Amino acid sequence: MQNGRTIRTMIDVAVADGTRQAVVTGDYLIDETILLPSDFTLILDNCHLTMAPGTFCNMFRNEHSGTDTGRTPAGTDRNIRILGRGRAILDGGEYNGLSERTSGKDGNPHISVNNLLLFTNVDGFTVEGIHCRNQRWWALNFIYCCHGRLSNIDFCSDDTRVLPDGSRAHGLRRDGYGDVYIKNSDGIDLRSGCHDILIENITGFTEDDTVALTGLNGKMEQLYAVEGLDSSIHNVIIRNVQSSAFCTNVRLLNQSGIRLYNILIDGVMDTSAGSPHLDRGIYAVRIGDNHLYGDRHSTPEETKNITVRNVYGRGSSVVQLAGSITNLVLDNICTFDACTVAVGNQAKLYSTAGEEISL
Repeated sequence: MQNGRTIRTMIDVAVADGTRQAVVTGDYLIDETILLPSDFTLILDNCHLTMAPGTFCNMFRNEHSGTDTGRTPAGTDRNIRILGRGRAILDGGEYNGLSERTSGKDGNPHISVNNLLLFTNVDGFTVEGIHCRNQRWWALNFIYCCHGRLSNIDFCSDDTRVLPDGSRAHGLRRDGYGDVYIKNSDGIDLRSGCHDILIENITGFTEDDTVALTGLNGKMEQLYAVEGLDSSIHNVIIRNVQSSAFCTNVRLLNQSGIRLYNILIDGVMDTSAGSPHLDRGIYAVRIGDNHLYGDRHSTPEETKNITVRNVYGRGSSVVQLAGSITNLVLDNICTFDACTVAVGNQAKLYSTAGEEISL
């Protein structure tokens, strides 16, 4: 089995000869991060890339991510494509034990090293046609990225829980979140500063949220913040998410003054009925939260122009609302399989004229 340095060499050769494209086939054990430069296409053709045991690094990053240059507009990486062909698998492999609880403590690195892919400050990107397996935290993480497309991506998180005797069993249960072995293994996360992005045709099982748009000003955002760029999340389209999610299929959240606006969610199906991975998820779409994750909750002007349509859920409610939202449009929100609540509303809703309204 080959290692990640082989792929890094292929990339270096393709940059040197001007082709700026590499094709990866076969099986690889990834023991170091593969850095992707601007104006580069990586084709993953029927390959299986697995993180090596004991590693604390991303599988893929853009070239300047995490550097001083990458935290400035001058250090923006551009036009990076990862294209899967056939059965292209990115696999987290054996879990390294790093969690949000241990992140940055006792010599541990920040939890973001557990993303299979971490893009920060990238303008122009495509990730399509890949299968993500056993992610150690969020699979695909984007911070201050724009003008991108994420499509035809399938997930399968680790679905084991820890039993009292220390052994593990497959299948997660709503009444036992504390027993989940790898917690918060999302699929796709767009964080602060992301805009003009299309997410479509997303499938599979995620232990937490399948697609999350989360605007916070936490330690991770401060690590990768880009000087002078807008921190808001806006102009995002999410289409055709068909997944089993232990928490939420599509999650929107913004606090601490980060704005979230101009979001379209069209087509979400909870596919957890009969799933071997979990008994029943909680929400199909969730917007806002009564719990405080940041410095303060968002204001009506900071969360606005959200359209949610064609959603089918079987959890506690199909759509769950909290916080303050201006100009929310809900259309064709459907319950099935014993779900009785189409919209669970704990939010304050406002018209574009600033008047408080009800559903």
